[in-house]
Amino acid sequence: MLLAAGDCFEIGRAAYNAEDYYHTIMWMQEARERMNKEDPPTALLEDVLEFLAFSLYKQGNLKMALKLTEEITQIAPNNQRAKGNIKWYEDLLIAEGVRKSDLRRQIPTILNERPLDGLETSERDIYEALCRNEVPVSTKALSKLYCYYKMDRPFLRLAPFKVEILRFNPLAVMFRNVISDDEIERIKALATPKLNRATVQNAVTGELETASYRISKSAWLRGDHDEVVERINNRIDLMTNLEQETSEDLQIANYGIGGHYDPHHDFAKRDEPHAFKSLGTGNRMATVLFYLTQPELGGGTVFTELKTAVMPSKNDALFWYNLFRSGVGDLRTRHAACPVLIGIKWVANKWIHEKGQELRRPCGLKPSIQELYVGDLGAPEPRYFPNIRPAP
Repeated sequence: MLLAAGDCFEIGRAAYNAEDYYHTIMWMQEARERMNKEDPPTALLEDVLEFLAFSLYKQGNLKMALKLTEEITQIAPNNQRAKGNIKWYEDLLIAEGVRKSDLRRQIPTILNERPLDGLETSERDIYEALCRNEVPVSTKALSKLYCYYKMDRPFLRLAPFKVEILRFNPLAVMFRNVISDDEIERIKALATPKLNRATVQNAVTGELETASYRISKSAWLRGDHDEVVERINNRIDLMTNLEQETSEDLQIANYGIGGHYDPHHDFAKRDEPHAFKSLGTGNRMATVLFYLTQPELGGGTVFTELKTAVMPSKNDALFWYNLFRSGVGDLRTRHAACPVLIGIKWVANKWIHEKGQELRRPCGLKPSIQELYVGDLGAPEPRYFPNIRPAP
């Protein structure tokens, strides 16, 4: 499905209203280009040029803003606002010391450099490349991965989990078909009336606040809120072998078109002493992320340090450890939610905390020791050990 020029214009206008002139320019340029291929065009050229010109003015490119505004008067000679803007741009340039004879000379090109947003340029580039699925995966690395049936708890002898190892070092796995369609619909029904703009924790104050780098709506569901939520909490215990009494409530998140969450860590770093302090349950040891829907395009989960990407697949759950077994945060788990391009993305996530895991996930003999599979306490891997997988 291709976006029409009018669609690009509306996206650019939304960016303009958010004072995001970088993306305004990108989308207005795209709208202008697509109009040339449309008959009839789905946007007005004078509107596109006006937003483009003012955004360039905000970036300091006054001469190009003046040039584009004069193009508007050629298309619509009676456009009084454009005429007024021409006079305004001329006055601003003269105030900057530009001579009248030079107002329309040596016009700079449109550079449109991305403003600083807290992310390093290299990480931003990796994040976007991963979201576009442009980062190749090593065949050698893929050859070491495998699937197995998790059967290391008594109940799982009757109903084992299907586990696909996505990555070692650090471990990340996908539990396949662990939540039913009926459970998904029940969770969405419970969460919908509670949805509010998603927040992030301020690293300095520990307070929750909204941020432009996380665009979604979220709601929280307690275990005693509904039988389905309690059942899922019990299932997470079986999936991860981790205590759920000290985990956070189940968070439901809804991402519309453009919804995303820039690269971040789930755990609190040493310079964030107030994070999770009120909970009294320690740091976020692990994350379980259920995919409740599957967008038509976009919405992946990507790990920027590890250069790996996971595409959402309905009914499945992604799991990884945020901390080493020593309790130190694993900086390699920095991850992001890619923008949703087509469709709607629903997820449910559970953050599992340190307290109560002393016997479930004890410290290793070495600080750097890492799991080879979920619940690894030193036994052979599932691919070699028949007691935790069905006999061939």
